[in-house]
Amino acid sequence: MLPRGSPAGAPRGRRHRGAYGDPVAARRLAGAVPGGGGGVRYVAIETATGATSIALGDGREMVAAAARTDRRGHVGFLVPALDFCFAQAGWRPQEIDVVAVDVGPGLFAGIRAGLATAQALAGAAGVPLAPVCSLDAVAFRAATGHRRIWAVVDARRREVAVAPYRPVPGGVVRDGPVELVGINGFRGLLEDDPSQKLVVGDWAALPEGELTGIHGVRTGGPRHPTASAVMEVARGLAERGAFPHPDEVRPFYLRDPDVTINWSDFRQEGPWPG
Repeated sequence: MLPRGSPAGAPRGRRHRGAYGDPVAARRLAGAVPGGGGGVRYVAIETATGATSIALGDGREMVAAAARTDRRGHVGFLVPALDFCFAQAGWRPQEIDVVAVDVGPGLFAGIRAGLATAQALAGAAGVPLAPVCSLDAVAFRAATGHRRIWAVVDARRREVAVAPYRPVPGGVVRDGPVELVGINGFRGLLEDDPSQKLVVGDWAALPEGELTGIHGVRTGGPRHPTASAVMEVARGLAERGAFPHPDEVRPFYLRDPDVTINWSDFRQEGPWPG
């Protein structure tokens, strides 16, 4: 169930307890350090779609956030937005406990920018990195009591990434595979599903009328993943204290990228050099 546990589809690598084997950090992430003075401090980064956002949370309380809608401006937005959020929260980057990041599927350049920033931030602070699937973040915030949820993220090239979920108390459970389908192919998946369905996410990327006439289909929100939803899904990893090493987290593309970008220099220098 999301947010408990690792989101299916997120990259898997060598697992570590807490902050890479530190037992005190592991106990703090589990909320077991007496007199710790507050909850786990999260930074969440969402860049997989055109709606970029940053969120800082202390336990389950949101303390700062920033957002912008621009499919091309992820890199120029990220570091100023993080600086703004840290200032609003009164935190330093070294005082965080977990960095959560949307690893896709979605926009290739956005995913890479967000992941490189998250890896640099987690590496500099020496804290775990929690990878979250964009479809999980969309589905988690879907408002439905009984309908099966189909989450959609625009993958460009007239394709969409989709996955089905069922609502459960406190979250959702993915009950089918993540698939990359043509914008005209999604209809077939819905027609083969006899249940009552709620389509959320980038359904506006589908051709006009594509969902018309399909039995039991409604559309709704959210229209895109948010950093706050990424943070909520990532809490499951923090509760278990099991994380991949930041350098082992990979983008979840579903197909080969349009271009190859070398982010190694950015990760080595970090978003806050010197």
